[in-house]
Amino acid sequence: MLDSEETAVKMHYICQTYVMKQVGQQMSLQVDKVLQYTSAAQAEERAERESRREGCVGADAYMLSEDPMSGEVSEPVFLARHGTVPEVEGD
Repeated sequence: MLDSEETAVKMHYICQTYVMKQVGQQMSLQVDKVLQYTSAAQAEERAERESRREGCVGADAYMLSEDPMSGEVSEPVFLARHGTVPEVEGD
């Protein structure tokens, strides 16, 4: 019999930061850091702080759910978006 923790959906709370880098003749938005937290509040707080950091042009805080049985991961649910961030379908 499987332990209930092994079958429970696992939540991931992520802060992802962005920088602008030159690619050829153009500037391109690129991921800088990806940081994982144990709560939505921690991810949101870090995204806000990181967005004010020198060199950082934007930050997202989002959550994903993972089904450990199938390995499937949900689409991100954005908790906070600061500064220049990639467009998301439906925005």
